[in-house]
Amino acid sequence: MGNSYAGQLKTTRFEEVLHNSIEASLRSNNLVPRPIFSQLYLEAEQQLSSLEAGSRADNEEEEEEEEEEGSESSSPVSYQMKPPPEGCCTTDGFCQAGKDLRLVSISNEHIEVPSGFLLVGAKSPNLPDHLLVCAVDKRFLPDDNGRNALLGFSGNCVGCGKKGFCYFTEFSNHINLKLTTQPKKQKHLKYYLVRNAQGALTKGSVICWKGAEFRGRQSSSSTCSSTLFQLPESSGLSGSMSSEPLPAANPNTPAGTQQTAAGIDHIPSTAAFSSAAYNGKESPKQQLVKNNPSALTRPSVLGTLTNSGPPKKRHKGWSPESPSSTETWNLQLNPQVPNRIKNDGGSLSSLPHSALVGPASSPMVGSGEPVSVPDNLLKICKAKPVIFKGHGNFPYLCGNINDVIVSPLLYTCYRNSQSLSRAYEQYGASTIQPISEEMQLLLTVYYLVQLASDQVPLIEDLEQIFMRSWRESHLSEIRQYQQAIPQTFPQVPSQIAPVTSAQLPWLAGLAASSCNDSVHIIECSYSLAEGLSEMFKLLIEGKLIKTNYVVIICASRNRAIDSCIVITGKYQARILSEGMLTPSDYQKEVNYQLVTGKVETLGSFFNTLCPEGDIDLLLEKFYQENQGHISSSLSASVNKSTALNGTGAAVCTSYEIERHQIRPFQLAVAQKLLSHICSIADSSTQNLDLGSFEKIDFLICVPPSEVTYQQTLFHLWHSGILLELGLEKEHLTKQRVEQYVMKLDADAQIKFKVFLQNSMQNPHTLFVLIHDHAHWDLMSAMHSLYPQTELSTGLVDRLLNCREVKEAPNIVTLHVTSFPYALQTQHTHISPYNEIHWPSSYSNGVDLYHENKKYFGLSEFIESTLSGHSIPLLRYDSSFEAMVMALGKRFPRLHSAVIRTFVLIQHYSAAMMAVCGLSQMKNYTSVETLEITQNLINSSRQCPSGHGLMVVLRIPCTPLAAVAYERLYNVRERLALEDNFEIILGNPNSGITIGKHFVEQLKVWQKIEDVDWRPQTYLELEGLPCILIFSGMDPQGESLPRSLRYCDLRLINSSSLVRTTLEQELGLAAYFVSSEVHTEKAVMNDVLESDPEKLSSTDNEDEEIATEGSTSEKRSPMKRERSHSHDSASSSLSSKASITAFCSESSPPFVTAGDTAKSPHLSNSTEETTNNHERQKQKVDKGAQTTISKHLSPVTEQMDTKQNIKSAQVSITSSSSSPFSSSSSFSAPAHNSFILQTSQCSMTKASKQPPIVFLPKLVYDIITSTDSSGLPKSSSLLPYHSVMWASSFRPLMSKMMTCTEQSLYYRQWTVPKPTHMDYNNRNEGRMDTFHPRRLLLSGPPQIGKTGAYLQFLSILSRMLIRLTEVDVYDEEEININLKEESDQCYHQPGDTWPDLETFKKIPFNYTIHDPKYEDASLICSKLQTINSEDRSMSRRQEDMYTRRQTTRMRLSKYAAYNTYHHCEQCHQYMGFNPRYQLYESTLHAFAFSYSMLGEEIQLHFIIPKSKEHHFVFSQPGRQLESMRLPLVTDKNEDYIKSPTFTPTTGRHEHGLFNLYHAMDGASHLHVLVVKEYEMAIYKKYWPNHIMLVLPSIFNSAGVGAAHFLIKELSYHNLELERNRQEELGIKPQDIWPFIVISDDSCVMWNAVEVDCSGDRKSDYTWTERNVSLKQILQRIEATPNVTHYALIGMRKWSSKANSTEFKEPFSCCHVHDFIMLNVDLTQNVQYNQNRFTCDDVDFNLRVHSAGLLICRFNHFSVMKKQIAVGGQRSFHIKSKVSDTPVSISPAQYICAPDSKHTFLAAPAQLLLEKYLQYHSHRFFPLSLKNYSHPVLSVDCYLNLGPQIAVCYVSSRPHSLNISSSGLTFSGLLLYLCDSFVVASFLKKFHFLKGATLCVICQDRNSLRQTVVRLELEDEWQFRLRDEFQTANAKEDRPLFFLTGRHI
Repeated sequence: MGNSYAGQLKTTRFEEVLHNSIEASLRSNNLVPRPIFSQLYLEAEQQLSSLEAGSRADNEEEEEEEEEEGSESSSPVSYQMKPPPEGCCTTDGFCQAGKDLRLVSISNEHIEVPSGFLLVGAKSPNLPDHLLVCAVDKRFLPDDNGRNALLGFSGNCVGCGKKGFCYFTEFSNHINLKLTTQPKKQKHLKYYLVRNAQGALTKGSVICWKGAEFRGRQSSSSTCSSTLFQLPESSGLSGSMSSEPLPAANPNTPAGTQQTAAGIDHIPSTAAFSSAAYNGKESPKQQLVKNNPSALTRPSVLGTLTNSGPPKKRHKGWSPESPSSTETWNLQLNPQVPNRIKNDGGSLSSLPHSALVGPASSPMVGSGEPVSVPDNLLKICKAKPVIFKGHGNFPYLCGNINDVIVSPLLYTCYRNSQSLSRAYEQYGASTIQPISEEMQLLLTVYYLVQLASDQVPLIEDLEQIFMRSWRESHLSEIRQYQQAIPQTFPQVPSQIAPVTSAQLPWLAGLAASSCNDSVHIIECSYSLAEGLSEMFKLLIEGKLIKTNYVVIICASRNRAIDSCIVITGKYQARILSEGMLTPSDYQKEVNYQLVTGKVETLGSFFNTLCPEGDIDLLLEKFYQENQGHISSSLSASVNKSTALNGTGAAVCTSYEIERHQIRPFQLAVAQKLLSHICSIADSSTQNLDLGSFEKIDFLICVPPSEVTYQQTLFHLWHSGILLELGLEKEHLTKQRVEQYVMKLDADAQIKFKVFLQNSMQNPHTLFVLIHDHAHWDLMSAMHSLYPQTELSTGLVDRLLNCREVKEAPNIVTLHVTSFPYALQTQHTHISPYNEIHWPSSYSNGVDLYHENKKYFGLSEFIESTLSGHSIPLLRYDSSFEAMVMALGKRFPRLHSAVIRTFVLIQHYSAAMMAVCGLSQMKNYTSVETLEITQNLINSSRQCPSGHGLMVVLRIPCTPLAAVAYERLYNVRERLALEDNFEIILGNPNSGITIGKHFVEQLKVWQKIEDVDWRPQTYLELEGLPCILIFSGMDPQGESLPRSLRYCDLRLINSSSLVRTTLEQELGLAAYFVSSEVHTEKAVMNDVLESDPEKLSSTDNEDEEIATEGSTSEKRSPMKRERSHSHDSASSSLSSKASITAFCSESSPPFVTAGDTAKSPHLSNSTEETTNNHERQKQKVDKGAQTTISKHLSPVTEQMDTKQNIKSAQVSITSSSSSPFSSSSSFSAPAHNSFILQTSQCSMTKASKQPPIVFLPKLVYDIITSTDSSGLPKSSSLLPYHSVMWASSFRPLMSKMMTCTEQSLYYRQWTVPKPTHMDYNNRNEGRMDTFHPRRLLLSGPPQIGKTGAYLQFLSILSRMLIRLTEVDVYDEEEININLKEESDQCYHQPGDTWPDLETFKKIPFNYTIHDPKYEDASLICSKLQTINSEDRSMSRRQEDMYTRRQTTRMRLSKYAAYNTYHHCEQCHQYMGFNPRYQLYESTLHAFAFSYSMLGEEIQLHFIIPKSKEHHFVFSQPGRQLESMRLPLVTDKNEDYIKSPTFTPTTGRHEHGLFNLYHAMDGASHLHVLVVKEYEMAIYKKYWPNHIMLVLPSIFNSAGVGAAHFLIKELSYHNLELERNRQEELGIKPQDIWPFIVISDDSCVMWNAVEVDCSGDRKSDYTWTERNVSLKQILQRIEATPNVTHYALIGMRKWSSKANSTEFKEPFSCCHVHDFIMLNVDLTQNVQYNQNRFTCDDVDFNLRVHSAGLLICRFNHFSVMKKQIAVGGQRSFHIKSKVSDTPVSISPAQYICAPDSKHTFLAAPAQLLLEKYLQYHSHRFFPLSLKNYSHPVLSVDCYLNLGPQIAVCYVSSRPHSLNISSSGLTFSGLLLYLCDSFVVASFLKKFHFLKGATLCVICQDRNSLRQTVVRLELEDEWQFRLRDEFQTANAKEDRPLFFLTGRHI
């Protein structure tokens, strides 16, 4: 606001204060600002003492600062920025003229500064990591005391040069600050800018605006100082890195000490304040975000926070105990002050929480008194002390501040532990006191005391200690709150007496007294300043040499404690300070030390160690002496394989590249992925419509590693997936495969754009976007715009999270990773239900998936280190660590990574020289490195083909990797080993380069003939002896071959302890070993075959292998000791002693003749396979001229004291310079057999056991130690560097947690940092934040996830094809041979419609041809000549659905669908469109009387609102009157006249009721006919369909009842419509009389098109194609004289149909499944309402006998889908008595009346029909297979089984019946005969003697009446025992039978 008084002097205080008071009044919500005069006069102009400072007033800058960073939640009036001029640049960091103003960009440019102006750094809220350079008139800037700045502003733009900005508002607009609050120079001009020694512009001291020194001290529970926003990561190297001290910022420095105290907070600025994690604990920057999530986003979102926290102006009415003060959301300005209370006078209160608010006094010293850091501190102490701010006030540091590092991490931890987690707040735990400051400090001391000298404190450990302590002390309260309503419990006082501040120093001293000076306590009286001064004094005097930690406590009775902890231990201080560097800063620092030549001192130091001077001179000398000799012997040795191959001698057969095959695990995971996709599709959210996709396409995104890219291409090529998905043709090229894999580099955007375009252009293709190695780049796209970040960072966010991907309905994103933790935060996009975890191989001891290989991952590696297991696979090298530690003290300014790398290179160089004969060099390497090198060099000489081992040397820092490569390459060349093994520099950004010689070897092994072939993946280096220097900050998914033997991780960055980082480094060694382990343990001789004095050195892993199934051997005590501490120095041989001697071929044999005889190896090599405990180690040169045996006595006589072993060492010196020369000096009797046994391919052995991993000691300890939960300590570390813990109050993970539970744990307890791409994915609704089409597949590294997701694509594709296909019945018509072969043709093959008169001449074909009635009784007519062939029962009725022949058909666009189909077009039709409210329906009763039932029938219609136009309702009461019917004369292309009725049961999901596509969108009326008990479920699935609900009495009825009611209702409706429309003048005969009755399984319809254009009339061709139901129905409805036909149907489709079937286009025969019924003509013909089966055949016969026409259109066919549920299958016949399902045979369906037979719970009619179908031969024995003498069936057709023929006759007068004059019947069936059946009618028929009769009636009474009425006893003989009934209880109304014989 300073513009109003531009030019006025500072002395005009009144106006200024008035101005500020008015402004504060305007901004405050409702609080009274302090009086102006008290502001004016209570503020003295001179420097105040701390006492005065305690009570002084708030000044205006403090309020501005608080407003900016502290309590934006109070919703200040948002500042409306003036819109920028048209066309100007609005990019952050650039001025409106488009010029770059960022310090990092223009720091080296020359900038003209007018005299009187200074360059200052402005902060933009949108670029928190950058300073913008501005030139400002220094008159408007304050002096060192924060005074004398003119109000107003005058500045210039350094970008475009524009001058004369007189208003800061105008200037801030020009430089695009984009402020949301009033622009103020005090807020936004932060730093002076100065030039450093190189002339580069850098950030200088803070601009000391008035009052800054007090502002930093006055706040309540805050998180972070205002410097947070002023610390760009690019602000240069910290003091620990740079050669010259940089001026740095500390806003808390008093005016006088501003320049001297410059560095106090600067060092952590690049470290702890950046996004790195310290020992897994978040930095203050992260904490800031934790407590105010919007603090680091754009200011526009700040207003969304709740008003939590004290008001700007403290008012007497504001109580510090109010809820707002305990909220954790308000920001603080300073990390140095814990929960303090600010009173209404604005003074700092030193009182603890319980104190009353009031004025407080504090000693004179304290905040104002600076502490001087002594000069030469680093030189004297050999390490920079790390000072962790603790509780209370921290003094100012001045002097040599570059030699100390100050970190607020511990303060943050303390403060977090005092704010209760929400997890406990929900129990009302606000009344439970947090852990006290005194207790926190005491626990910290206890923790430090128990740390070993080589351990480093971990913040996670401390947090868990606080958590446990708090829980234990408040357990009772927590339990109460968990069990009851919080309000009912008063505060329960803690049981344990609290520690007072007076007791604290004494208790801390007591605790520290037992630790041998490791922890030193300094107590001070007044302030920490005196304690720090004393600590510095002790350091300089060398009195803290043994001390690792100094705890400084300032405690007095009347105020809270001040404390800090200083890390003085050299090792700990180094690790902690380096751990504060971000990965990028770490790289920069190392690079800087390499470029500036600081490491040269290290090299010269190494040279002084070598006794013979410079190692290089030694190498050169060796090279000159042995040049000719070595090369010839080596080439002979190495090229031996070629010679052997040529002569056909021994060749190694173990080399095999594994072909692509899917393992059971991968298949299981692929199926899990598929089921998740299906569940997304099945959910009601409609997020994925699988039914609308026809094919699959995909894109795999991989990190920008060339090797990973090529490896993925390789997998993709060999999987054959592209051909399987139909994406590519047979001849696949590499270029085509590359289209499907995308490297996330600069070119990715182009490929991704193509992918997006394809997805938009192909809506019916499902695109799967696979993000492999998904944890790799999770940088937010917003944060990756800064120039100092790599080009590729943020790409994942920019591409995979773009709006197009999120919104595309046909893109599914699959994240695949071994380390999913960073994708499992509170803001994740992935639903927990969409996570798929790799399954466990064992469950309750059962092997779930039989694999022939065992996976070795992290847990197996850790397990190998436990006591009682075999040789450990994880190890550390103590001699290496010791040397590193010693050098670290000697070179304190060098980064550990540099020292470690140089030491390791030295060790490898020395080891190579030692192996080549320079035995004196063995003293300059470690046992581990020597072992690795010996095995590497000798490995290729043990195999006839030259196969060898791979050693991975992991060097994360690329520049260091290059140095290592160059050095090792030179050493190898000097030693003439260039043909023995290769050294490969594995850089993520480039491919693999190896020598021509090795390429040729690989080509021979892999049988590759391509001249230009080069290995492109590490997997192709299988068997190549090599050192792979694996660089890059993180592995990016590269897989390593099975010949990997050693994984040397000694150089990984052990200071950055993050779970993902550690686990992915160890993931490099993850490995599959063959699980077919033999009963004996294989001896592994890959320790060099020429080192006799290693003896039983327990580093030799060849004693045992750690594979599943190997039994633990008995070991010597020494071995057991080794299993606890896995480094060579702790074994019985000291590293020096074990390498003093070195063996060459002229050495005397270590084994005497006697020993040789004793050795089972030498005397009898066959014992090797059987004797586990008497195994020797034999070491043999590949040349086999020299045999040196290393003899281990059997266990019983093994030497188990160190002395014995040492005394047994033999010192052997080299007398010949070439160790590989071929002089033979020893031969043993068992020589030949021994050679054969030991020259086993080392690669083969390597592939049978997991690799050995060497770790830094610090990492080893973390990995192998467990926390209280039993999990490795590494699992409790911060999971990923861009996430942070949501709270210190979090439970420990449990060992029993499944992957899913672990995911839920991280989802609850971690939040992303602002740099994380998920940071902005927040929504109060929570569920909305999950993306519905995003999945996460996680599994251990190298376990086969790529194969699993490729398999998933394959089965997903097959499923989609399956979804677009359907199984339809495909059966030939039956009884074709019974068809009448007539030459007469009634119609021409090409006729469209039947001619009525012609059709009347066609005789009715009684025979059933529908294949579903294959096991039904034949219907005879006089026309048929029935062969008495054996129509034996081909199958049982129960098996009909499973055994009927089907074929798979692709669904056409005219198919009918079930409820699983969703597409855009039919959403509205289905009523599932989420945009619309679910369709409302109304229930309408519709009653009509029916005389046959003797009562009124009441049906119910459920009519959706959208379908009401099909019905007529009465006007006043909206009663349903009728269903509208069209006119016969209506012609409308888009309208189907016939209403369609579909009876259905049990198929609410599977019934094909969606006719939208089948009807081609035409308007139609479709009614589902359902049973009452199924009404609700059908309505749920089909909300927009009309339902006709049958009365409840029909709940157990069959399909006959539905057909009966449909027909009767339709006729009744026809009458109503005729009456209604007659009033409108329409003739009754003009109303459309047809309805369609369709099965619920009709899926598609076909039409045959006949071409009769041949020369002769009889010639024609035909084609069948799929057509819409609309087309078929409209064609039928347009038939001339259509109303004269009673029934119209069509063929059942069959692929085997032939032209003879189409010769006659229309048939008069049975119609089934899909019929058009004329309800007018068939008024007097009813369906039998009791029937369950064959009711359509029965009805067809009735219709025909009534003289009505039945027409089948042979050119149309219907396809019926095989549906395995519902329909007839829903009727289960079971016993009525017991609920246990017992199989009941059809023979039990009937019984004698009054018997004690078990009654069945089934309708009587069903029992009757089933019994007759299977056992009718018991009633009609003469009829069995007697087809020429059928059973006479009167007025009904019942299926008597396929072996009995029936003859149907109707008793109705004038009915059409067959002429029975020539027929003699073998039986008579009278089923519920009515009054039309009379005795005279029956007497017309003739029966065989002995023919049987069966009369069926409703009850026994009517049975007798029928016998009498029909005079049956005249011709039929009855016996009492011939009476039966269906096996029903009386209440179920059984049917009764009477059988008799013809006399």
